[in-house]
Order: sequence, then C-alpha cells, then structure tokens
Amino acid sequence: MPRTIRFHLDEHVAHAVAAGLRRLGVDVSTTADAGLLGAADSEHIQFGLVQQRVIFTEDADFLILANAGAAHAGLVYCQQNSRSIGHIIRSLELIWDIYEPDEMRNRIEFI
Repeated sequence: MPRTIRFHLDEHVAHAVAAGLRRLGVDVSTTADAGLLGAADSEHIQFGLVQQRVIFTEDADFLILANAGAAHAGLVYCQQNSRSIGHIIRSLELIWDIYEPDEMRNRIEFI
C-alpha cells in the first residue's frame, strides 16, 4: 500500500487542480487519465479502491454512495463553485501532508 495519499479527481473537477497538485509532487489521476469519462460514480469508487486513491469530487452523489455503505479509499468533497482552485489545491495538499492512506479509508473530508 502506498505510504502517501494518492488522489483521483472525478470528471467535474477543473484540470487546473490536477496540474497544481502535480506541481507539488502529488500523485493524481483524472477521469480522463483513468479512461472513466462518463462512468458511474460507483465505478470511480471502485477504481479508487483498486488503485488505493482518495477521490476528490464536487458531486454530492458520492456522499450518498458513501453514506449508503459503499467502501472507498477515502473521499474529499467540496461543493461546486464554493472555493477557488487555489483553495482546493491548498486543502488537498494539507490532507496529503497530514493523513496516511489507511487513515483515509472510508473517511470523508470536506473542503
């Protein structure tokens, strides 16, 4: 298991978030990278589990799945258009700095 959190961004997240995280040295995949464009949210959660990636999303449907009991490698949620790209990047960097992958499993963090 990786010792540092790796992120997966769902398709609603701005590409600038991935670019900013990568500049900081964070391992991040996007929906396009993973070949998941148009995939169901449950497929993203499964991808995150298999790849051991915490999902960052602005789609509240992920919260519904998690609250229904879907196992996940971790979720970080931000309401769409409520934070700047810079704020999102800094928040994800903080999560990356503080938590280990095991600590994020089935955990939800809100930005």
